[in-house]
Amino acid sequence: MTKRVLAVLGDFYHKEELANQALDAAVQQLDQIKVEYGTVQNLVTSLQTKPDVVILFAENRLNPQEQVVNTWMDDAAAKAIHTYVSEGGGWIAWHSGLASYENIQEYTSLLRGYFKHHPEKHQIVTYYGDSIDSFEILDEHYFVHCDVDNTNVFLKSESVDGSSIAGWEHPVGEGRVVCLAPAHREEGLLHPTLVKLLANSIKSLLR
Repeated sequence: MTKRVLAVLGDFYHKEELANQALDAAVQQLDQIKVEYGTVQNLVTSLQTKPDVVILFAENRLNPQEQVVNTWMDDAAAKAIHTYVSEGGGWIAWHSGLASYENIQEYTSLLRGYFKHHPEKHQIVTYYGDSIDSFEILDEHYFVHCDVDNTNVFLKSESVDGSSIAGWEHPVGEGRVVCLAPAHREEGLLHPTLVKLLANSIKSLLR
C-alpha cells in the first residue's frame, strides 16, 4: 500500500529546492511512497487528510529580517500537530523545523527539544551515531535543547564550537516523532549519509 508523505520545505534562509532534492533522493531508497508538497500556511488543514508522515523543514519566522517579525505557528496549530501525532501520525522536524519554536510549548513538548543557536560562521561538523557511519560536512552547527531522558538519541555532532545532540526519536501516543538537525548547505543536504538518515527516519515512522 502506498504511503503518503506531506513535505513542507523551505523558508527565508533555507532553500526549498535543495531540501526537495535531498528528499527525492531519500524517497528513492524506499518503496511505495507518494510525496505531497504543502506550505506552512496550509499545513494544519492538510493534517485533516491524515498523511502517514509529515516532514517540516521550515522555521517559524516568516520574515526574519523585518523589524516586525511574523510567525506562522500559534498554539492552535501546535495543538493540531500534537493531536495528529498522538492519533498515529509520524512527524519529522528536520533542521529548520526545529528553529524559532522555543516559545511554542505545545510543539517543543511534542519534539522534546528545540534549536537554541548556531555559531555565525559555518564550520566542519562531524556527525556520528551507533547505527550510522560518521560523516563530516561544512554546516550550520545546530546547538539544541534535548530532553535526553525522555527520548532516544541516535545522532550527535561535534565541531570546533563544541558538541550537541543532532538526532533523536520517540513515540507520542499512537504516533512517533523524529528530530534531525543537519543540514543547511548543499553538500550536507545531498551527502549520501544524510540522505540515508532521512530515508531511515521516514521508514521508522511507517513501521
